[in-house]
Amino acid sequence: MNGTSQGPTPTAATTPGRARPAVTERRESERVDHHVSELRGPERPVPELRGPERAVRDRPGPEPVDYHGAFAHAPLPLAVVDSEGLVVSANHALDALLGAAPGTLGGRVAADLVDLASDARTWHAYREVLRGRQAKLRCTRRLKHPDGHSLWVQITVSPMPESAERGEGRTVLLAAADISARRELQARLRHVQMHDPVTRLPNRNLFFERLASALEAGAYDDTSTGRVGLCYLDLDGFKAVNDTLGHRIGDRLLAAVAERLTRCADQAGYGTVTAPLVARLGGDEFALLVEDSTGTEQLTDLAEAALRALQEPFDLAGQRLSVSASIGVVERRAAGTTTTGLMQAADTTLYWAKTDGKARWTLFDPERNAHRMTRQTLSSSLRPAVERDEFVLDYQPLVGLDDEGVRGVEALVRWRHPQFGLLTPNRFIGLAEEDGSIVQLGRWVLRTACRQARRWQLAHPEREPVFVSVNVAVRQVWDSDLVADVAEILAETGLPARLLQLELTESAVMGSAGRPLQALQALSDMGVRIAIDDFGTGYSNLAYLSRLPVSVLKLDGSFVRGFQYEEGEAHSNPADELIVEALVRLAHRLGITVTAECVETAAQAARLRRIGCDTGQGWLYSRPVPADRISALLRAA
Repeated sequence: MNGTSQGPTPTAATTPGRARPAVTERRESERVDHHVSELRGPERPVPELRGPERAVRDRPGPEPVDYHGAFAHAPLPLAVVDSEGLVVSANHALDALLGAAPGTLGGRVAADLVDLASDARTWHAYREVLRGRQAKLRCTRRLKHPDGHSLWVQITVSPMPESAERGEGRTVLLAAADISARRELQARLRHVQMHDPVTRLPNRNLFFERLASALEAGAYDDTSTGRVGLCYLDLDGFKAVNDTLGHRIGDRLLAAVAERLTRCADQAGYGTVTAPLVARLGGDEFALLVEDSTGTEQLTDLAEAALRALQEPFDLAGQRLSVSASIGVVERRAAGTTTTGLMQAADTTLYWAKTDGKARWTLFDPERNAHRMTRQTLSSSLRPAVERDEFVLDYQPLVGLDDEGVRGVEALVRWRHPQFGLLTPNRFIGLAEEDGSIVQLGRWVLRTACRQARRWQLAHPEREPVFVSVNVAVRQVWDSDLVADVAEILAETGLPARLLQLELTESAVMGSAGRPLQALQALSDMGVRIAIDDFGTGYSNLAYLSRLPVSVLKLDGSFVRGFQYEEGEAHSNPADELIVEALVRLAHRLGITVTAECVETAAQAARLRRIGCDTGQGWLYSRPVPADRISALLRAA
């Protein structure tokens, strides 16, 4: 038994281990009687009674209470301990609890009997109670019974009534309640609380508890590797199993998967102190936690082993099932890592494994994650950015190839992001189309561009006004009343409809029917120009050109880049030139003008002029510039 070894007996007020001189039976009895009298309390003088009161007193009364016997036979294990920490008297219940022979605990060091000196904090508090500096001590101890079994005991140490009034040193009553049954029940309840009933694996609660402990130990324990690893696993197509075969088969599949993953973890942990922890986090999600990782290779080997284990078919109640899994693998230093950060990285990496084709493991990539985080940051701040006026427009001239005069400008939106600086459309337009904020942003671009075009018209009445070309996403046609928006903005800004050109991509226009086609027709009827942007890269169904209200074709820059020139001599791709020439002729036959994009050299411009292109756009003439630069260009013309 912990604390019951024979040998010199210490004084509790100093240190355990010093023996106490033997006491005689008579002195021991006197000490017990003294402390029993303390329990009984001080004697009080009885006032003299007269008449009827004396008669009542003189009647035979009950026998005096045997407090000594009550103490000895109390069901709660008790001991009276003196100020030196030595047992004065112990009852039968305490003898039985500790497996001691009756009457043998007297004179023993109480702290040794119930293991109060095993930790410094409890030992200090116990001595403070004996010295009268602390009111009470309560603690729980696990003791070893002489027959070999362990028991949990709740210890309470409190001063005796009269002793509590003394300042220096006091006699205390020690109570020891056996709470083993309660602790066992608590352990069973905790096991139920911390384990999944289907797979018997640790559940989400226990997993996060172990993960937090692993991160703390890795950060502060010099004997560990200081690293932690996680394989976050999700079954591919598990929902289909549940939906087609039922939840009973689904649960059997989960249990079989858990068994195989546990076998993998045991094999991976062979020869190490701790095998990876396998947990079911919910649904068909599992985690394999390596609490003292040796590096990325250990984690990828574990992920590979898990994939191989799950590739073998499962035989479940006559059903033969084959499943695969996607696994996100994260391995990093414990210091500076949080449970939330690690799980976010694992979740992201699992998503990559799914999108990369499933049935594979994917290792966390900080660079890829940074790109994803940037996308997420941009997406979440798009709508507020419009309200905060963070967007600006640059304009790129559209130049007549015959005289190189400015015919119009294309409005190109930029985002002055407070964190990432000036962003071009390819960084955020796709995100805006995904979350629908393109409608709000598109209205702002259209209104700002029309207002600027009207200023140029009023500022230069002596020349033919330039038109402004604005890109329109197909979602703007579907998710808003584009026709009403255009009509309202033209009326608000005073810009004539003929000076507005709307550009839609070929893939958005070709095959248009219903609402998009009606919207394009209504806009054309208002006098607005309709241009097909990047023509030649999408469907290229020329038959639609005769049925759509198209005014302009903008040839994709890839055709123009096919015109290569060196030292003044043309070395172009004949196929590109033939296609461009054919498209120009066809467009002109249909009454459609043609604009060539990405014109960068004078030789390219000359060739485009010879084959009949109407306007050109590119760095040969100007990069996209602020509105005041266009104003200066118009003044100089």
